[in-house]
Amino acid sequence: MPKAYWISAYRAIHDNEALAAYAKLAGPAITAAGGRFLARGMPAAVKEAGLMQRTVVVEFDSLAAAMAAYESPAYQEALVPLRNGAVEREIRIVEGA
Repeated sequence: MPKAYWISAYRAIHDNEALAAYAKLAGPAITAAGGRFLARGMPAAVKEAGLMQRTVVVEFDSLAAAMAAYESPAYQEALVPLRNGAVEREIRIVEGA
């Protein structure tokens, strides 16, 4: 069964305190669901049409585990501080090759 990757790209951060509150809850929720943080922060370089934006990559044992982590009550609670436009981001959940 292929692994899966949860990739978050932050286009804009409007409220750093809200992002910190989210991170305090999201990290434990994601790791409790089997996620392993592989990378987080600003890119060392961007190429082609890439954007210089905060990026987070989390590995899961399967696509089902990644989807379940996102839908889990603990992660949904972590999302509360990001409501009201605290950040603009996109999350992609991709199955490994």
